[in-house]
Amino acid sequence: MFEFLPDVGLRLPGRAGVLRLGMDERAAQRAVATVADVREGWVCGAGWTFTARYEGLTLHAHGDTWDRHGRHEDVSGLAGIGLTRPPGTPDAGAGGCPVVLRGIDLFGYPAAEVLEALGSTVPPTLRLRADGEGRFLTTASLHAPAPLGDSASRPA
Repeated sequence: MFEFLPDVGLRLPGRAGVLRLGMDERAAQRAVATVADVREGWVCGAGWTFTARYEGLTLHAHGDTWDRHGRHEDVSGLAGIGLTRPPGTPDAGAGGCPVVLRGIDLFGYPAAEVLEALGSTVPPTLRLRADGEGRFLTTASLHAPAPLGDSASRPA
């Protein structure tokens, strides 16, 4: 089971530990490598990225992000973590590896039921996305909180 921990990160399956927002690339890759093969990736504006596959899910992680002009570091260390289950996956619905937030299986039930159960408790740093028909959630991602102030207010 993967468990999103708002403002902290993502608890990995078994005893693999927690991917903590802000942790460095080596520590993040080492934690994920205990449960899955880590592959390098690419995300615009990120200093490093990697992906891993685990029981039908794809984990995405990136860190050391910069503003859109590449002048100011936005987040040092792990900045974003996402889990994706491909639309139409046979284990969409109950079954497969659970992905939970506050005890609610995000991918295990129809999107409308999940969103109703979550109510207004979805943290602003968590993003949820559904398949094309909106029947099941297929992506959940957690992002480090935005730094105080924006890049426009910082000196160039």
